[in-house]
Amino acid sequence: MCAVVERGKDSALTLWTLRAEGAGPQALITTVTDEYGRISMHGVRRELLERQSEAAGVPLVEVRIPPGCGNDLYEERLTQVFALPPLSTVETVAFGDLFLEDVRAHREQQLAVSGRCGVFPLWGRDTSELAREFIAAGFQAVIVCLDPRALDASFAGRAYDEGLLAELPANVDPCGENGEFHTFVHAGPIFSEPVACEIGEVVQRESFVFCDVLPR
Repeated sequence: MCAVVERGKDSALTLWTLRAEGAGPQALITTVTDEYGRISMHGVRRELLERQSEAAGVPLVEVRIPPGCGNDLYEERLTQVFALPPLSTVETVAFGDLFLEDVRAHREQQLAVSGRCGVFPLWGRDTSELAREFIAAGFQAVIVCLDPRALDASFAGRAYDEGLLAELPANVDPCGENGEFHTFVHAGPIFSEPVACEIGEVVQRESFVFCDVLPR
């Protein structure tokens, strides 16, 4: 039995890939900063996260953490959710990571503590090819968080489409794998229906630019 760590477009592609292989997951796992009611790092509202889960037809498990959560506390919270259904019977956890060896090693070390192992269905894929495949498959996403040191703030809130890919600077990975940007997926072949939403305010907080996506 498998669970998928859900965040943005790479996670959506991971879920799509697993289903194509006949290995649909038992749950989606997402870290939520409880005080803000938003996905940690991405800043997406909990309500939209819940709508994603419903449209995907997969139960959602939240790892709830406080702002500024340290690694020890995060691992403690992760261990707690793995001890309860539906994750108590899960043996593997799928991630959408693409090529960062240190990130993969860290995830595998965290899972080993609770006796689980990680799987990485997209690992080693060419990111330009993967980005085009995402768009061609009918997925729709919006940039919700970016690092302005890597990408101009004007990209926040933009649709992740061919036009955007064509305008990305040469040093920015097409999938944002180095942390240049993060996305919210609101439509595509993993969903029974689109997640109705609209673009809200764009703000800069703690060196990152966020676009608030509003439920509609």
